[in-house]
Amino acid sequence: MRFSRLPRAVWARIVEGVGAWTVRQLVREGVPVVAYDIGSDPRRLALILAPDELARVTFVPGDITDLDALDRTLDDQGITNVVHLAALQVPFCRADPPRGALVNVVGTVNLFEAVKRLGITGAPLVYTSSIAVFSDADEDGTSHRLEETAEGHPTTHYGVYKQANEGTARIYALDDGIASIGLRPMTVYGVGRDQGMTSTPTTAIAAAVLGRPYRISFSGTTLYQYAEDVAATLVAASRSSLTGAQVFNLGGSSVAIPEWIAAIEAAVPSAAGSLTAADVTLPFPSDIAHDGLGAIGPVPVTPFREGIAATVAILQDLQAAGRLVGTEQGLPAEEPSPA
Repeated sequence: MRFSRLPRAVWARIVEGVGAWTVRQLVREGVPVVAYDIGSDPRRLALILAPDELARVTFVPGDITDLDALDRTLDDQGITNVVHLAALQVPFCRADPPRGALVNVVGTVNLFEAVKRLGITGAPLVYTSSIAVFSDADEDGTSHRLEETAEGHPTTHYGVYKQANEGTARIYALDDGIASIGLRPMTVYGVGRDQGMTSTPTTAIAAAVLGRPYRISFSGTTLYQYAEDVAATLVAASRSSLTGAQVFNLGGSSVAIPEWIAAIEAAVPSAAGSLTAADVTLPFPSDIAHDGLGAIGPVPVTPFREGIAATVAILQDLQAAGRLVGTEQGLPAEEPSPA
């Protein structure tokens, strides 16, 4: 069964930006969506969905580390398509590796196990892996890009956990015939992206709109993916008929930080001179081969200047409505003005 026949799609986590954008796409297509999340705050969804759209989402509170609860939810809600976005990001895994492994690794095993038990085989289980399964040393010495055949040597707990998830998917395909598609994003940006190692380029956009100075946490060149595009790719993957355990790198726009800042300043001229960047680079490759992604069909790639401009427009609308709060966009609380 496919989305065109109005199945019920479950999202294992919606608190971060990509999940919110994926829910938005499906709601606007008229697809019933069940959001399964340990949190109960829909604020990121409310940034990009109208109240009537938000009302069409079924929210089920639950923890992905609880297999029985996950099993019941998939069964009770009649779920046919699963997109798995539950994860603790790099800083949280570094701060608490056991909790990171429980959520990112055991949680993923639980989801595959629940899908197997319930026989949900009409669509591949789609999940987000990460370019963090590689390090910058994994790029090809001749082409100086990360080839799709590269062997990963992650340098973070998060990357190790994501690498384990790809292995979990492979074994469930071999042992149980569970089809899956893992997507490896790099630096996702857009409204709702406000936490994690690569979130600060988006926070810089919010800072510009709010008229606040801001320092992006890294320099160098990286591959940017607009959250709306990533969401569309996740949906396309769930609608595909691929079998086995597939994993694909995502494409995007390769951009140096000075270009990124210049694009923000072009969209928000009043921000000129207020944005800077730390003198460190990300420990991941920046030139990434992604030809294999064509196996799921055409996917959108929004030019980064257009994606930044679209993000600015949404944030400005929120600001005009009195709903743009700096601390909810990843910015520190403002110091009180001296008396």
